[in-house]
Amino acid sequence: MGRHFEVRAAAMAASAKAKSAIYMRASKEIYAAAKSGEPDPNSNLALRSAIEKYRKSCPKDVIERAIEKAKGGDTVSYIPGRYEFFGPGGSYVIVDTLTDNVNRALVGVRTIVTRKGGHMGTVSYNFQYMGIIDFAGTNLEEVEEALILGEVDVQNVTCEDGEIEVQVTPSDLEKAKKVLNDMGITEFDTAENTMLANEEVELQGDDLKHFQAMLAELDESEDVQAVYHNVANA
Repeated sequence: MGRHFEVRAAAMAASAKAKSAIYMRASKEIYAAAKSGEPDPNSNLALRSAIEKYRKSCPKDVIERAIEKAKGGDTVSYIPGRYEFFGPGGSYVIVDTLTDNVNRALVGVRTIVTRKGGHMGTVSYNFQYMGIIDFAGTNLEEVEEALILGEVDVQNVTCEDGEIEVQVTPSDLEKAKKVLNDMGITEFDTAENTMLANEEVELQGDDLKHFQAMLAELDESEDVQAVYHNVANA
């Protein structure tokens, strides 16, 4: 069948793995959010946010199954964790986990990073916790004015290539979304609280190769929920 088939098969396998990883993260996060309160997005803000976060990347049945699981007698308890590392080439990496086995999560994440030349250390000082909303649009001034009038704590609003990015304090993310909804903006490419690096670096050669391999392995880990870093060209 030849090299073309092998490359295509490998690409399909990688795509399937990526989808599986996203579905697993969505299922755990939605389940945990539903268990934290009422399993109804209308009265559970954490659940509503989790559903919106994965609505575009997951089939509806994945979301519904996670909620139904939370409604049932399932007693699985997922515990959040955060681990900080100096990665290859002096990069900074923060890994969030959501797991039913904390020891497994720690050992697994630490092994992946150290095998690629990294080590544990405090790096969170180089990041800011920020609410990010991205959507198609060019009316930057109108958006910024509406958010300010809506008493949203806006940190920054930028527009590039027909895409507006709004940065707000994390506690005002839902308020900002409501203001934008009232403007008729209901489709968001991104709407979540995340960690943004204050300064970014660019890696080259083996450092970049090892860093990208590390990200790929973390992405496939069953316990990893999110990875933040300061590498601009990863």
